[in-house]
Amino acid sequence: MHKTKTELIELIADLKTKKDFEKEIKTRYKGYDELVDQDTIALLIVDELGRNKQSITKIVDLSPNGDYTVVGKVLSISDSKTFKRKNGTPGKVINLEITDDTAICGLVLWNGDIDHIKNKEIRPGTIVKIINGYTKLGYTGDMEINLGRWGLLEVGPIDISSQEEQRKHNADEITGVLLHKESTKAFFKDDGEFGFVTTITVKEHDTKKEITLWDRCVKDIQAYKIGETITLKNVTKKCGNGKTEFHVNENSTIEKHK
Repeated sequence: MHKTKTELIELIADLKTKKDFEKEIKTRYKGYDELVDQDTIALLIVDELGRNKQSITKIVDLSPNGDYTVVGKVLSISDSKTFKRKNGTPGKVINLEITDDTAICGLVLWNGDIDHIKNKEIRPGTIVKIINGYTKLGYTGDMEINLGRWGLLEVGPIDISSQEEQRKHNADEITGVLLHKESTKAFFKDDGEFGFVTTITVKEHDTKKEITLWDRCVKDIQAYKIGETITLKNVTKKCGNGKTEFHVNENSTIEKHK
């Protein structure tokens, strides 16, 4: 659990008086239309002053259903999707992948926070800090952190090595013999739409690789027969907890090897 504002003032006692700290909290509280609680605002102020380093959690250490502060580099950004809330009003959601030096996880932005993408403040290679984000397992079974009502987002500079980093993590190519195709499974996505997933086994050189296919790629793989040699481009490689996973999604292609 995060510290209260009373506990947080101790971290910046040499930088701000208690009176000034309380005054700034109240000013920001009104600026957020009283939607963000005062303890979270206090955490943001302390973080901005560089006194909140101990609260940052490594991605590999994230657990579902928790509140965390995470710093990571953006690897990829999906297209935004629209959905209807239970009250009938429209909403928007966008999925990103971020990484630190330990693992990769998803980052989910909702509604107004998507403007950071539209305004090109966030691109592949951008460093982001998610403060007080909440975690859960996404529909793929992978860890994701959500910037919900009580979360705050800080956007840092573009990393000049982003193109190489993105290539390393997100642009792998696999060529091999198709050995096995599992049956297709359907599931509901967070936005209420249907999704499809399947797993195939490909033998690349002397190594067998299990690759998870999503949505359009599930349909594409049906055109190929067992024993054919195929090439999968823009394969997402996810590393964490000593395991490597391969995923083929809407940014990927499947071709017959020439």
